Amino acid sequence: MQNKKIWIGRWLVVVAMGHTLFGIAMFGKVFARMLERGFVSSVGADPGANIALWFLMFGAMLALLGIAITALERSADFGAARSLGIGTLMLTVVGVVLVPMSGFWLCFPPAIGLLRR
Repeated sequence: MQNKKIWIGRWLVVVAMGHTLFGIAMFGKVFARMLERGFVSSVGADPGANIALWFLMFGAMLALLGIAITALERSADFGAARSLGIGTLMLTVVGVVLVPMSGFWLCFPPAIGLLRR
């Protein structure tokens, strides 16, 4: 293992948890309606349900990315993660440009951290 601190993946997992908790708080009523519909095929053409679902799914995908990056950080060949750094930085810039008042700003530290490894 390298002598560098393992923090990038953990950072993303914490951001994902915050994102998910915020989504549940923000869209709680929408999720309740989805459960009332029987959950299966409960999104349909409901724009609120679509937004709520994608918000929750993004949190889950971000957590999975964080878990994978933590494994990479522990490996001796962390250089393979450079492409993840470039992709994360590009997505973060697009997110901040499109939604400046958002949590996308929280992805700059891990993106830069990935590029600096």
